[in-house]
Parts: sequence; C-alpha cells; structure tokens
Amino acid sequence: MEISDLTDAERRVWEAFPHDLAVDFRDDPQEDPDGGASWGPERTVRAEVLRALLLDGPSRDGEIAGLKVWGARVTGQLDLKYGTVGHGIRLRACYFEQAPELYGATVRALVLSESVLPGLSGGALRADLVLRLTCCRITGPVRLSGAQVRALFINGARLGSSGAPPGEEQSDGDAVLHLNHAAFTTDVWAVGLVAHGQVRLNDASVGGQVNLDDAELHASPDGDYALHAENLSVGSDLRAMRLRSHGGINVSGSRIPRQLNLAYARLSHPDGQALRTSSAVIGELWLREAAPIEGMVNMRRAQIDLLHVPAGVWPELIRVDGLGYRVLAPHLPPEERLPLLECEEAGYLPFGYEQLAAAYRTVGDEAAARTVQLAKLRRHRRTLPRLARFWGHLQDVTVGYGFRPMRAAGWLVALLLVGSAAFALEHPPPLKSDEAPDFNPVFYTLDLLLPIIGFGQEGAFAPQGGYQWLSYLLIVTGWILATTTAAGVSRSLRRQ
Repeated sequence: MEISDLTDAERRVWEAFPHDLAVDFRDDPQEDPDGGASWGPERTVRAEVLRALLLDGPSRDGEIAGLKVWGARVTGQLDLKYGTVGHGIRLRACYFEQAPELYGATVRALVLSESVLPGLSGGALRADLVLRLTCCRITGPVRLSGAQVRALFINGARLGSSGAPPGEEQSDGDAVLHLNHAAFTTDVWAVGLVAHGQVRLNDASVGGQVNLDDAELHASPDGDYALHAENLSVGSDLRAMRLRSHGGINVSGSRIPRQLNLAYARLSHPDGQALRTSSAVIGELWLREAAPIEGMVNMRRAQIDLLHVPAGVWPELIRVDGLGYRVLAPHLPPEERLPLLECEEAGYLPFGYEQLAAAYRTVGDEAAARTVQLAKLRRHRRTLPRLARFWGHLQDVTVGYGFRPMRAAGWLVALLLVGSAAFALEHPPPLKSDEAPDFNPVFYTLDLLLPIIGFGQEGAFAPQGGYQWLSYLLIVTGWILATTTAAGVSRSLRRQ
C-alpha cells in the first residue's frame, strides 16, 4: 500500500507506526466511543490499512514499531486470520464497524480496551503477552475457543445484545464469550464483567486464577447456565465474590485447588440448577454471606476440603449424594444442619448423614456427631416395614439407638424404685421356706431386671396375682433394655 493512497487520518497512523508513537483522535479523553458511527473522515481508518501496517508495515533502524491508536473509527474488517504480527496492537477507545477476524493469528499483545465492537473472532489465537478487552462493549460473540494466551483481561466489559448498538447482535441461546479449550498461562481477569448470554470455559486451562468478582452474568433466554465451565482446570482460585448470576453456575468436573469463592454472591435459577459442582475437586467452597440460593444445588460426587456455607443459604432442593468434605463451616449445632439432608431430591441417603457426622468428628464435636447418627437412624426408620419401625421406636425410646446410654440407666432406676416399693409392701411367698434366703425387695427387683446377673432372690420366691404380672413385666423390660443397649453399643463399636 502506497502512502499516497491514505487519508490524512490514516497517514498520521502510518507515520507513527515505525516509532511506536501514539495517535489520539479524541478531543476529550472521557469521550464515549458508543457514538463512533458518526465520527467523520478526520478520525476514520480503514481496516485494510491497519492490516498492511501490522503484516508488512514500515520500520526504522533502531526503532521498535507498534500500533497505538486512540479514538479511531475502523471501517471494514480487520482480517489477520492465520497471520503473524510481531508488533504490539493497541486500539483503545475505538469503534469497529465489523468484528475483527483473528482466527489462528499469532500476536505479541492485543489491546482493545474501552472499544466498541460487534464481535471478535479469535479461535486458536495465540497472544504471547496479553489480550486486553477491559471495559469493551461487544454486542456479538467473543470467540476465543482453543486460544493460547498468557493473560486475558476483560474487566468491566459489557458483552451481549444489550450492550452497544453497532453491527449484528448474537442470537438468543448463543454464548457471548467462548473460551472452551483455551489455555491461559497466568490469569483470566473479568472483574465487573456484564454478560447477557452464556460465558463458556469448558475444558479451559488457567495457570493462575479466574476472577469474576462483582460480575453480572445473565443466561440467554433459552439457556440454563450463565457460566458453563465444565472440566475447567485452575491453578489457584476461581473468585466470584459479589457475583450476580441470573442463570446457573456450572463447574462440574473442574479442578480448583484453592478457593471457589462465592461470598456475598446472588445465584438465581429458579427453574433449574443454580449451582452445579458435581464431580469437581475443590479446595474450599465459600458462600459466606451469600443470598439464599434460588434454584437447585447439585454437588453429587464433589470432593471439597472446606465447605463454608451458612445454613440459610441452601435452597429447598439439593443433590448431595456422594459429596465429600472434611470441614464444614461455620460451626453450627447439628439441629441447624440436619434439615438440609431432608431436602435431598433422592430421599433418604445414609452417606449424607455419615459425612456430616464425620465433619463434626473432624473438629472434635463428638456430641454433635452422635446427634447426627441418631437422626440418621430415625430417618431410616421411616423407610422400614411396620414391625421394624416398632422395634426402632423401642430402641429410640429406651437407649436412643445406643447414642443415649443414660436413658437405659434412667429406665433401670425408675423400674427398680417401682419394683422395690411394690415388693416391699407385700413380700412374695418363698418356694421353700426352710431354704429361702431373707427377702430383699431391692435385690429381688434387680434379679428380675438384670437377665444375666443373679442375686439368688428370683428363684427363691414366687409372687402371685398382680405381683406375678409385675415380675413378668420387669423381666421382659430388663431383656429389652439389655438387648437394645447391646445393639447400640455394638453399633458404636463398629463406627469406631
């Protein structure tokens, strides 16, 4: 391209390029590029001119060339498909009439901060240093699937059809940010991102952290998830503090070694899964001070070291079959945690109770662990046939299934007092008066109550009438207490 073919605005950019000098077409640094469609020829640059500069532009000995432009209106399509650009590309606060085509391109750095675009095609893009879309307004999809980028900055960007007006808008149900299978050496920063459409990070790899603090994500009208990040691999954290999600958050199968931080977040998807972490491996999941979740939570088979979820955050329907966690925070009495297990979609699942009890044991709260185990047996009792339920009720009333052993002592003392008082009023006649020991109402009652220990009283005397029926009642009650106590102790020993 000859310099004589250039407009005045293009000539300014052409002459600045070899020296990496900035060209600023703005009269006011605070100018909003939303109005870029009305910018005149004095600040209009053809995309073919930018392409010629980047692929085969002039250079000067001892100078490092680079494209650095503010406030330009870019007409036509900037097509760098499969191209290799060894210069920095910085097109800030610009207005693009067509979506740049960067599929398969290799660039050093690409900065489009504060610009307005109808989309961006960068599948398989390679950016050695940085891709910066900070505060951009992009109405169409940003396609970066399979890209290899050192760091992506998309802080404060607005993506989707409700953003700036230029160009075509993405179709309903389509994602507005495609990062599937992309690889990021360091971080993905999307603080304050506003996305009207799905954000996809399926099978992506991030060496550092993904930061979605203060982001606002909206699922497309016919979509389930606002953030679809299955099998995401993160080097440290996925931060999403104060996230507002209108649609599900899906990180199933992901690997997040440190924190999935959803503190102060608002998750809403009433007709579907608001949070899905099934089969994920997460260091810590934080929902501290989060609003009550609207929609289902699915954590089946997830493995989490620390689960920090206040009781009031959980929704009315959950899936936690196979969920494993070591520590549960904040530390709450079991009476506040147990109702959650009643919300399991599949009904009674023993594993949920066992996991909760194990978490209490981890922090040394054995009393709470026993309460959870007792609740588990009571819940299981509701699934049994009538006769088995009766036996369960009997064990519960007498010894609390072995978790309340002092109940047996209480029953024993009460029956001992009743029996001793009754037999003290009327001594049963001896079977053999010349061989019978002196009658002792206390030890006679103990002889009836304790099925193994004998004091020589029971076989020496024969109560009659109502006292005979009282003796039968004491014998049967003693056997029931002994049997249920033995069953409870055996159950406790098996858990140990």
